[in-house]
Parts: sequence; C-alpha cells; structure tokens
Amino acid sequence: MPPIKIPDTLPARSVLEGENIFVMTQSRALTQDIRPLRLVILNLMPTKAVTETQLLRCLSNSPLQIEIELLRTSTYTPKNTGSDHLGAHYTVFSDIRDKNYDGMIVTGAPVELMPFEQVAYWDEFCDIMEWSKTHVTSVFHICWGAQAALYYHYGIPKTDLPQKLFGVFEHGITDPHCPLTRGFDDLFLVPHSRYTGTRVEDIEAVPELRLLSAGEETGVYIAMSRDGKRIFVTGHLEYDAETLALEYRRDLEKGLPIAPPVNYFPDDDPEKPPRKTWRSHAHLLYSNWLNYYVYQATPYVL
Repeated sequence: MPPIKIPDTLPARSVLEGENIFVMTQSRALTQDIRPLRLVILNLMPTKAVTETQLLRCLSNSPLQIEIELLRTSTYTPKNTGSDHLGAHYTVFSDIRDKNYDGMIVTGAPVELMPFEQVAYWDEFCDIMEWSKTHVTSVFHICWGAQAALYYHYGIPKTDLPQKLFGVFEHGITDPHCPLTRGFDDLFLVPHSRYTGTRVEDIEAVPELRLLSAGEETGVYIAMSRDGKRIFVTGHLEYDAETLALEYRRDLEKGLPIAPPVNYFPDDDPEKPPRKTWRSHAHLLYSNWLNYYVYQATPYVL
C-alpha cells in the first residue's frame, strides 16, 4: 500500500501501522526523489487525534506519496486536545498564507446549530476559504465544513432538520458521468450525524454546481463545483465503525433525547457491536478525489 508522509511522532502513526497501513515517516521520505502531493487538513473537530487517524486511513489508498500538514484555527483554541499535541503537530493560517497546496480537506465542526456568523472562528474561516481559491488545487469539505463553504462561496443556506439525522443511510448516484464517484455501486451506505441539511433544489439552482449524490432521507450528499476545485460532502465516510455508537452513548449520558442510529446496530440492538458497511466507498471517494481532482489537475511546480 502506498505511503502517507506524516511526522514521526503523530499518534495516528502507531494506529495505522497496527492496521497494516503503510505510512512514511519524514526521515524515510527524505530518501525518495519524487515530489509528494502536498495536502493541508483544516481540522475543526474537537477530538483532533481521532479525526487525524480517520482521514489518514482514507487517504492511504493512493499510488502517490502524500505529505500532510495539519491546520487549526488561531481565533479559537480547542478544549479537547492538549496544547502539546497542537504545538507539535499543528500550524495556523498566518504561517501558511504564502504557501500553495495540491489539496485541502476541511472537516466538520460541532457548531451546526449556530448561525455561521456567530461561530467564533467564522471570519478566519472566510479568510481561509478566500485564500483557497488561489492557493489550493482542490478542496474537499466535510459536513459542517461543506455547509459553511456552500454558504460562503454560493450563499446557499443550511436548513434545520425536524430531528437529528443519525445513522447509516442509503444513497444513489445522480450524475453517473463524474470521475469523483467512478466505481461506486448504484446504491451505497454512508454514516450521517447532523441537525441541519442542504436542499437539493438549492444546489440545482446554482449553475456552477453539480449534484453528484443524494439520499431520500439525507438530501444532498455530494456536490461539487464544475471545475472540480471544490467538493462538498455532507456525510462521514471517514467514520470508524464505532463512531456513531460513541456519539449515541455520549448523548445518552448527557440525558439528551437521542434514538439509536438508524440501520447501524445489528437487529437495532445497541448491545451488539456495529458493523462498518461503508469502508470500500470511503477509500474509493478519497482515492478518486486524489487522482482526478488533485494529482491530475495540479501543476508539478506549485
């Protein structure tokens, strides 16, 4: 399996190596005379180490060396990640403003019930979105990151759902000719965990956007700009098998009104360990993005 170049001390390294996923430390990468793809990940999730591992796992199925840089906000300091980890492995926007990247991933964030403008780092997010137009070949936005980018770039609002969309849902392909979903089954499963959504008609009303996938219960799942520079994904193919179970038990402990995730636990029994039914499409989506919209589109000299 091809290498992901990550810092020697990143916690994800030992996890991925334990899963027989080939990661390349910086010391080893220096011995290879090739230009790696340069990716920056704007990680807005509170449990940053978990998200790092999930995304690196999805990026592992590429034929190219990938160099990862981790980005955090400077206008908001996360409370669930230690300062040592942030200081050792993360940079801030002011430090990379003059750099160029082949690709960028923008994660979700637990702020979806807030108006965009009330999010503590909204102005910084907007600065990064504007910068990405000229400094990144293609940007892959996830969940809240997708909603926020659709709002910033196209003025598309998010919509409140009657209840939390929580579980593993079936989706289909709405545009069978797009390389991003090449190789996808006609029907496939994706985890979702959100209180807000994006309307299909709002995507279809913008000529610059293509709707690639949707679900009867989930609405828009994948959309993208027609030039391939911006990808919007409302679900979480990067999730681990147990991620929704952990969210479910966390909300139960908080006394929140939460039903078990749909189509997730075997026989809908929360006592049974969940099965991961979206792994193959996770690897396919990320490898298609890297191949067709990053590697094939990026200049050799950034």
